[in-house]
Amino acid sequence: MALSKSTVNKTSKKEDNKSEPILVNKPEPFVSETGKPIIVFDGSLDLKRTIKILEGGKPILITAFYSDGLLLLKELQLHLKKKLPNKTLKEQYQFRSAFHKLSNLVLIEIVDHKLAVKKAPSIGWLEKLYPEDNNFILSFPQVQGLNSAWQWYKNGITTPVLRNKIHPYYGVYFSTRFEKLILFDNWLKRYEGPKKSAIDVGVGTGVLSFQMVKHGFQKVFATDTNPNAIIGLKEHMGDTKLSRKIELDYGSLFGKWDKQTELIVFNSPWLPKIDSSDKNDEAVYYDKNLFPDFFAAAKERLLPDGKLVILFSNIAQLTKSTKQHPIKKELESGGRFKLEKSWTKDVKVTSNKTKEDKDSRPTEEVELWVLTN
Repeated sequence: MALSKSTVNKTSKKEDNKSEPILVNKPEPFVSETGKPIIVFDGSLDLKRTIKILEGGKPILITAFYSDGLLLLKELQLHLKKKLPNKTLKEQYQFRSAFHKLSNLVLIEIVDHKLAVKKAPSIGWLEKLYPEDNNFILSFPQVQGLNSAWQWYKNGITTPVLRNKIHPYYGVYFSTRFEKLILFDNWLKRYEGPKKSAIDVGVGTGVLSFQMVKHGFQKVFATDTNPNAIIGLKEHMGDTKLSRKIELDYGSLFGKWDKQTELIVFNSPWLPKIDSSDKNDEAVYYDKNLFPDFFAAAKERLLPDGKLVILFSNIAQLTKSTKQHPIKKELESGGRFKLEKSWTKDVKVTSNKTKEDKDSRPTEEVELWVLTN
């Protein structure tokens, strides 16, 4: 099931002060083929038979209890694990791809912004993201994602570097690698350069920008290719002091920010993209052009005495998904920057609620690289 886009916010994108809409990414409602009824799963249908129906490409609608959907997805996982190897990173990707395809054929109906099954969770996103749609159908995994995202958004997440909680908007990736934030906070405490401005590439939930403001930066210019990140931060900051210190732009890499600055920060993705057609999880997976394009653009926007700070991880090397380290490659052959210093910090095992691969966590290290012209 693809993500659809709906207008929920506006931001200035032109110098003539005209506004263009920013469209929120949200799960696209399921549309059944005309005249073809959806097979109902109400607990009476055999699980093995149901899985065969899914493998035949036919959708299944959960109609009785929310737990029926959970049970069916659990059985589907066990079924696929028997058929597909799941050891290497590539095999894990293939398993996730197969599970994604079949699990998204498991459907659930929404009526008046509520799940039309018994003992279902209440999900505020249904009304917030679909204000004009009262009745529609989503896949069960999409509903699970909405539910998890709503809990994080509603309850907030405490970080070790900020006084206030962050409230990640739907579809905005947040990392539980707090060690990255600690490394960056410790570096900011030692930083003695000017603090007139900084650029935050890939702002996400805004944590790095919040940290820079906390440590005295007068202005932070932030970008993201995820519209939900921009929408969520605008909503979170409102008309506060933060909204006057952090200026946002929905765009790739540096977006519309072309003036030189004393600090550029990039909390970069850390795993090479396996499937070039997959546009999801851009906060985690990078394509072959991302780092070369970033370094070329950063060279133009960094003041002569400025600092370029990149947050990274060694997980790609640990999982043997690549031997190439994009920052080391730039330093060795890019000819644009030199290394001032780098730090590493061991990563602790995170919550089971995240989708991050924890097999390599005991030896994973996060990295902070400081580069200069």
